[in-house]
Amino acid sequence: MRNGGFKAAKEPVTGTFAAHRSAATKGAKRCGIMEQRMLHPPQHAARLEALLDLGLEDPVLEGIAQKVLDGTRIDDAEAMHLFQKADLGLLGAMANHIRERRHGDTTFFNRNFHVEPTNLCVFACTFCSYSRKIKQRDEGWVMDKEQIWDIVRRYEGQPVTEVHVVGGVLPQMNLQWFGEVLEGIKRIRPELHIKGFTAVELEYMIRKAKVSFEEGLRYLQKMGLDSLPGGGAEIFDERVRAEICPDKCDSPTWLEIHQTAHRLGMKSNATMLYGHIEGFAERVDHMRRLRELQDTTGGFNTFIPLMFRNGDNEMSHVPETSLQDTLRTYAVARIYLDNFPHLKAYWPMLGRETAQLTQAFGVNDLDGTIDDSTKIYSMAGAEEQTPQLSTQELCALIEAVGRKPVERDTLYGVLQDYTDYDWDTASGETGTAEKGYRPLPVVQSPPSAN
Repeated sequence: MRNGGFKAAKEPVTGTFAAHRSAATKGAKRCGIMEQRMLHPPQHAARLEALLDLGLEDPVLEGIAQKVLDGTRIDDAEAMHLFQKADLGLLGAMANHIRERRHGDTTFFNRNFHVEPTNLCVFACTFCSYSRKIKQRDEGWVMDKEQIWDIVRRYEGQPVTEVHVVGGVLPQMNLQWFGEVLEGIKRIRPELHIKGFTAVELEYMIRKAKVSFEEGLRYLQKMGLDSLPGGGAEIFDERVRAEICPDKCDSPTWLEIHQTAHRLGMKSNATMLYGHIEGFAERVDHMRRLRELQDTTGGFNTFIPLMFRNGDNEMSHVPETSLQDTLRTYAVARIYLDNFPHLKAYWPMLGRETAQLTQAFGVNDLDGTIDDSTKIYSMAGAEEQTPQLSTQELCALIEAVGRKPVERDTLYGVLQDYTDYDWDTASGETGTAEKGYRPLPVVQSPPSAN
């Protein structure tokens, strides 16, 4: 027990997160999910039907597996049983069955860049390594509008399709100020999709403007906002939330803001911060609230589990969770969230090999390459401290585990299928033969937990 009596119901943790990679990979190999260390395309997962034919000792798990085969929704108790009792290989087989039924072997990525106007923040979340209090101004940064627009101009002529605007919360960066920022971005590059502002940022700026959520979102939409990221969700359970982020918007407010955005025709993502002081019950509760809202609006594109990192924050005493728990969480999410089209793994936070592993546990989106334009996870001790992948490298990462790399736009429209792509010819045509790839500044990372 720790931190106010909450106990994290997760796999035993010994050593570092990276140290668990070998054990999890071996366990996956035993179940036929992938070859050791993911260096070659896997002998694709032993099909779920074959596992059922062999018979499962646990009748509850057998019933869940049959539901997965039938495309039937599982309930909260069954999700808890998966967390607590299911073998990792069986979980992978079930999640992969759903993944391949929906998307085949396709793994998506997109081209975007980040703008983080400030890391100063009025809120003090105990898990956050990124933000600095206003009195710590010397350790942070604050951009003006011209600096933000200059970042956008820097990508002129590059094939990016999205800018992701997210950061800390400051009083002077109010609703009107951000509206002008959005208007300026669209003036510079009208076709660029603007995904911006966590529900935490939106709640603060709209509340300070003394207008309703609908009025505030309509204004931002008019000025150029196209969709919302999924950050600020953390864990919806009120007891845990009171401990890790007591002063930011509560769970019903987060859900209300996303519901309002959906009603206005804006898509959004959803995240869950796992592996800290929450337990399996809190994870299931979190996903249930998202699933219920998605049943109503259908407005969520993607679910993104975000692993807690304990570097340089007030929860540094809480050990990070294991790789096995990470794979388990992705798999249960894919099985439980039957109405979410996509499941994303953020490779700069997990590391490249782990991101490869997740593709056998339900994941069909790896985000994209990144040019170190976001610091949210590197400042917390993520696996990738200076994350950068070219298009070719990212495609190779995907193809190495038998998947097909496909570039998408923000709303998952297909832009380019890179399966069996002729990189030598493309490099010659674009003048980058010496590198063998097209530069790709990207990523939609988790803002202040995305």
